[in-house]
Amino acid sequence: MAKKIVAVLMLALSAAMLCGVVTVVGTRLFDRNDESVQMDADAEAQSAMGAGQTGALSSGPAGDARQDGEPDELVASDTETETNDSQTAPVQDPAADTAAPEENAEQTDDAQISDSSSGDSAVSQTDASTESGPVNREPNGKTIVIDPGHQAKANSDKEPLGPGSDEMKAKVSSGTSGAVSGLEEYELDLTVSLKLRDELENRGYTVKMTRTSNDVDISNVERAEMANEANADVFIRVHANGSEDSSVNGVMVVCQSSDNPWCSDLYEQSYKLSHCVLDGVVAATGAGNEGVWVTDTMVGINWSRVPVTILEMGYLTNPDEDRLLATEDYQDKIVQGAANGIDRFLGIS
Repeated sequence: MAKKIVAVLMLALSAAMLCGVVTVVGTRLFDRNDESVQMDADAEAQSAMGAGQTGALSSGPAGDARQDGEPDELVASDTETETNDSQTAPVQDPAADTAAPEENAEQTDDAQISDSSSGDSAVSQTDASTESGPVNREPNGKTIVIDPGHQAKANSDKEPLGPGSDEMKAKVSSGTSGAVSGLEEYELDLTVSLKLRDELENRGYTVKMTRTSNDVDISNVERAEMANEANADVFIRVHANGSEDSSVNGVMVVCQSSDNPWCSDLYEQSYKLSHCVLDGVVAATGAGNEGVWVTDTMVGINWSRVPVTILEMGYLTNPDEDRLLATEDYQDKIVQGAANGIDRFLGIS
């Protein structure tokens, strides 16, 4: 009996020990499996995070040249610089008229005023700047001769209309005067011409004057020969206009025709110069546009062997325009416009 009881106890103890071993093993197996699942989950999370970061670094506008991971502000700075460059880059000036319209090319000395309200002229007026050019520009190697029209005393002696011409004209006329201001044209011409000289010298030009005083006696032929001797790139003759009709106003320029018997070879250059100066002055002053008068009746033009134009700044016989022409501010605008026109004609920027 006692042996049976011992045997039963031994059997029960063995069963209990066996259950403990199974429980420990099962627990360990479960823990290991749980760790494996967690590791897999962590790996998947890290993989997803890595993929998301890579996508963020690679994203950007198409054509972006930066490397993955380059700071956004660097690209933004480059783009901003490009934008600023495109805004400040100089815009190439459209070519000015190099030849007159057909109807102007056929004009001789019939005193017709060409229509400068055509499309080409409108474009060039828009392009003409009204602001002062750069200050103290470096010398550009170009020579400008300025001829202030008329003089204090007229000279009625005669000289040929052109080289070898039998037709004779007065050496220099008296000019007109202000309807309201009483300002003499020869005085206004010199005042504006001296201002134009200073402005052009400031822009890098070599400038020569046919006169710097009103008390001179210089004929129109002699003035043209001064420009020829200087081999001027531009010969600009500064005048003011007059009319029996006091309502007439505006800016006009004058050059020879393509049929000029003495200097037709310079017609295209002179016409282009005239248009550039006209457009510049009209843009700067807001004055009316009287166009280009193509004529072969001007001694100072016919004797010229360089590109030439006469600038008629406005009508002293018009009361309103006379008042403007007598003011420093309006004179300065004329100077800026004429200088801008010369710059444009010669391709100076």
